Amino acid sequence: MSLRFPAPLRLLSAFLSLECAAPTPPPETSSVPGQPPPATSAPAWVTRAVPAPRVTHHVFASAATKGNVSYHLYRPAAYADETRRFPVVYWLHGSGGGLPGIPVVAGRFDAAIAAGKLPPCLVVLVNGLEMGMYVDWADGSAPVESMIIRDLLPHVDATYRTIAQREGRLLDGFSMGGYGAARLGFKYPELFRAVSLAGAGPLQSELRSTPRASRLQAEELLKRVYGGDQAAFLEVSPRKLAERNAKKVAQESLVRMVIGEQDETFGNNEAFHRHLEALGIPHGWTIVPGVGHEPERVFEALGDANWEFYRKAFGVHGGK
Repeated sequence: MSLRFPAPLRLLSAFLSLECAAPTPPPETSSVPGQPPPATSAPAWVTRAVPAPRVTHHVFASAATKGNVSYHLYRPAAYADETRRFPVVYWLHGSGGGLPGIPVVAGRFDAAIAAGKLPPCLVVLVNGLEMGMYVDWADGSAPVESMIIRDLLPHVDATYRTIAQREGRLLDGFSMGGYGAARLGFKYPELFRAVSLAGAGPLQSELRSTPRASRLQAEELLKRVYGGDQAAFLEVSPRKLAERNAKKVAQESLVRMVIGEQDETFGNNEAFHRHLEALGIPHGWTIVPGVGHEPERVFEALGDANWEFYRKAFGVHGGK
């Protein structure tokens, strides 16, 4: 079923796109919109700290990367006042590193919790690298998936008062982050209760070109991350993972797709929506009219419907 919402405001535009763009990119972001960082750049596993209310910057030891990795964490006010355990949202940023979007994302969650629209939860703002794609790179230089699944999740559960089971975990992300949420959520349905794909990409079966990048950029990304192998790209894609785990995802996972009507990736998202339908995987399919590849306009337009998905994922009914 397709839902449509009115939309206000304006913001952002970039390759598989940041959660929120800054007028002048910080050192961790690509200086040319839509242009992957130089192939010689080393993975920025530890980023600078971004100040934001209720947000802290942390570094932990990752066995997968054989070094330290940073992340940001939003904690609701209730975390300091209570001893109960909290569900966790793993927020996956878009291309460019996502640092400028951290205050925006945290502020959106904080306002919803304060308004009673969302139960108090932790939000882990994952470091997925500038163009990490939330996958283990073919050459072994950037094991992003392994870092998240094998190291970050156990670290978070051991360090904070979390609901340390699938019912207490939700994956969400925009653009490259939506691609990552689909990948990890469909590959590890035993770890995540809910999966949200907003403006997700790339969702096609081949990475020869993308609606938001040139053929040359797509080729560079394919080479750096997937070893230049189209078969390797497909093998680890959300499309293939959904096929592999269709029965389990259909029975146990809560899935939604959200896309702006004017988003350049709309066609690929619609095709993926049809693919999930063919696999028998129930999911929400929401089209936001008049909006492009613009995360803040998308979530502004969704309004309370955005938090209804979260409440359902966390087993909470009602709300303001």
